[in-house]
Amino acid sequence: MENTQIIPHLFRTEYRKITSVLIRHFGIEHIELAEDIASDTFMAATELWGMRGLPENPTAWLYTVAKNKAKDHFKHQNIFSQSIVPAIQTNAQTSYEIEIDLSEKTITDSQLQMMFAICNPIISSENQIGLSLKILCGFGIEEIANALISPAETIKKRLQRAKEKLRDAKVKIEIPNKEEIRDRLQTVLTTLYLLFNEGYYSASQNSVLRKDLCLEAMRLAYLLTEYKETRVHEVNALLALMCFQSSRFEARLNENGNTILYEEQDEKLWNAELILQGEYFFRLASENGQFSKYYYEAGIAYCHTQKEDSKEKWNRILQLYNQLLMLEHSPMVSLNRTYALSKAHSVDAAISEAEKLPLTNHHLYHSLLGHFYAKKDTHKAKEHFETAIKLAKSESDKEIIKNKIIALDK
Repeated sequence: MENTQIIPHLFRTEYRKITSVLIRHFGIEHIELAEDIASDTFMAATELWGMRGLPENPTAWLYTVAKNKAKDHFKHQNIFSQSIVPAIQTNAQTSYEIEIDLSEKTITDSQLQMMFAICNPIISSENQIGLSLKILCGFGIEEIANALISPAETIKKRLQRAKEKLRDAKVKIEIPNKEEIRDRLQTVLTTLYLLFNEGYYSASQNSVLRKDLCLEAMRLAYLLTEYKETRVHEVNALLALMCFQSSRFEARLNENGNTILYEEQDEKLWNAELILQGEYFFRLASENGQFSKYYYEAGIAYCHTQKEDSKEKWNRILQLYNQLLMLEHSPMVSLNRTYALSKAHSVDAAISEAEKLPLTNHHLYHSLLGHFYAKKDTHKAKEHFETAIKLAKSESDKEIIKNKIIALDK
């Protein structure tokens, strides 16, 4: 990797680790301090490496500098006397050596604990995602703003308020106890699920696929499998879902960055290794017979890794949608179900079900109805497609729908 690329790469991979460890060390009330030390560390790397060249071990260099900067801050600020000394006295210790542990285990533990601290229901799901992107993924404010389709200044203010809420509530940076972990884990999984979905289908920057968001969500989900108390069927099911969906990354976009519909994808571009990993986690998710919404979604995603277009396949998908809707009703899930219904039974049945849904302000609703009507009533199909174009946010979606209208006239 060239010198000009190494620092951005390390910032993406190491900033989040340093920040998580420092916040765990300092406490939730000192999030900004941890972020400042991590940022200063990379600023020093930019200046010194530019003059002296790369150190033999850039990552170790960053860790050493971050540790030293943290120690210097303790010496020059009152944090030591205000926070550490009382703790020492309480524990009847006579001496204290400041030591920042950046070992692999501490980094993993810190990121897991930060995940539970950030995914706290006292802040909104959008702010949970924003803070996760900032602290756990190393994203900048502009990147978060692009991902969440909001002005950078708005994101900055939201995250500041979210940090204040966590600080005022004195949220502890720890894995909850066994009794609490079930309820808190749901919030964590919801945040990772939303983070992955934002990457898999993003309306920001006219981009329909943000690999970086998806991969970060997968990385954080995988961290949960490293800890005994969070290695549960729902985590395995969510990770299976992410693997199955990610396996088709390379086949979803053409050279111009536009979406390639599922039926037209080249299955040779699907990632067989990710499909195998998905199958592994899917098996683990089914071992205790407790099936979550992530399990049924993973099952649907797995069926889509099988390219054959058979009644049996679509009947299986339809049944999975039925199970999913029994757990959690959702108009969008119901809309997706109608496509499986059209393949397993008939287009007429699908139209009947789709037109009952309260989604008339969503472009996917009109796009799917346009698809259903294409072989029955081209006039109605065109009306739905034209409405879909008006409602679509991304240029890629609009282009796909325009091509469908052109196809109607052929």
